[in-house]
Amino acid sequence: MNFQVTVLKILVSYPDGFAVMDDLKRDMAILATSGRDWADRTKRLAAQVPDLDIFSQGLVERISGGWKITAKGRAVLEFMEARPEASAPAQQAAADEAPKLASETATVPPLRQPADRAKRRREARERAIANAS
Repeated sequence: MNFQVTVLKILVSYPDGFAVMDDLKRDMAILATSGRDWADRTKRLAAQVPDLDIFSQGLVERISGGWKITAKGRAVLEFMEARPEASAPAQQAAADEAPKLASETATVPPLRQPADRAKRRREARERAIANAS
């Protein structure tokens, strides 16, 4: 199961896109134990955006005891969920249109180049410390 895709899917399911941590944990536990279908689905969605980082890309905000999906997060999730057509020209057309649709609703930041895990963890700690101040 891809954690970041699951977080986006959970948050988008709430009316205002905001969920407190207890609700997120509960929903995450339900989905994590729901079987291979969910794990396979999140892997397919994550493959659409291989360098997904919901916090550094501004797709999810931490707000007083919970997380909220942003307009950018909704746009990226829509892009991930866009179904490719059967033919190659149609696939290219859909790929060309999806970023345009996302850019019309919100500006999606460029994806980072793959970084090593330790560097990403260090950056996350630094962001957490900065946000806590």
